[in-house]
Amino acid sequence: MINLFVLQKGRLAQEQVDERNELLQHKPIWIDVVSPDDEELAWIKEAYGVVLPELEDLGDLEASARYFEGEDENIHIRTDFLLDEEEASRNVRVAFVLTRDVLFSIHDEDLPVFRLVRLRARMRPGSVRNAKDVLMDLYATDAEYSADSIEEIYERLEEASRRVLAENVTDAAAADVLETIAREEDLNGRIRRNVMDTRRAVSFLMRSQLLSAEQQDEARQILRDIDSIENHTAFLFDKINFLMDATVGFININQNKIIKLFSVVSVALMPPTLIASIYGMNFKLMPELDWAIGYPWAIALMAVSAAIPLVYFRRKGWLS
Repeated sequence: MINLFVLQKGRLAQEQVDERNELLQHKPIWIDVVSPDDEELAWIKEAYGVVLPELEDLGDLEASARYFEGEDENIHIRTDFLLDEEEASRNVRVAFVLTRDVLFSIHDEDLPVFRLVRLRARMRPGSVRNAKDVLMDLYATDAEYSADSIEEIYERLEEASRRVLAENVTDAAAADVLETIAREEDLNGRIRRNVMDTRRAVSFLMRSQLLSAEQQDEARQILRDIDSIENHTAFLFDKINFLMDATVGFININQNKIIKLFSVVSVALMPPTLIASIYGMNFKLMPELDWAIGYPWAIALMAVSAAIPLVYFRRKGWLS
């Protein structure tokens, strides 16, 4: 799918392209290509002379080769964008080609950052004036999106903390908390990777001397936001490790309680076991064998020998 964006009265207006001729009817500043087929890539090459990478090639480049100026004097950038979904979070690779007048972007699925930039550019006149403004807005919104995801991590970890620090933490509750912590750790790592990638892309644009003075200021603000986000991700890693250790510690405590209970009960049953072993030998000269009350006497003696240590252990609090 090809989405074409033109400036109309200071706002971005979107046009969906279904035929090749429609590309030549507008003067876009941004062409966003989502999960294209070979025919759509050919349309763009014929209309603008720009060769966009195929989706399966987006992740092939080494990290050092993801930001460069091509022989066609176009800027080529490949950046990861965060996609935070309830089912699973992931980083989606996006390839940018920045020409003199048009920004081309290609990715295999629509992203919240792109939707938000389109919405804001339609609602706020003057926020976008050229292709480089669009690219800077995408990176600024990506940092904002990462910050929002961090706030959500804080909220979910606070709920996990309340559950872990409750008076009675069951093994089932602890297992749920561990699952939550694992998901948040994964998301936090993806956020850190995402902003690190954004930092490298923005730094490359600043070094390329393509940005205006105003865009340079915006780039510096993005880098400051990324610094703040990285500090928060580092703190969250520490908090996650603490909660992980605390949760595992409570699980160990619950297991130790069970082991202690079995140990106490086994000790309490040792005297009656000894009595049963003695009277179970059935030697001919054992006087109790011919005693009329020998059997109830042995049962009573076993019960008393078990009750005495159990009462003692209960008073000591070893059975709780």
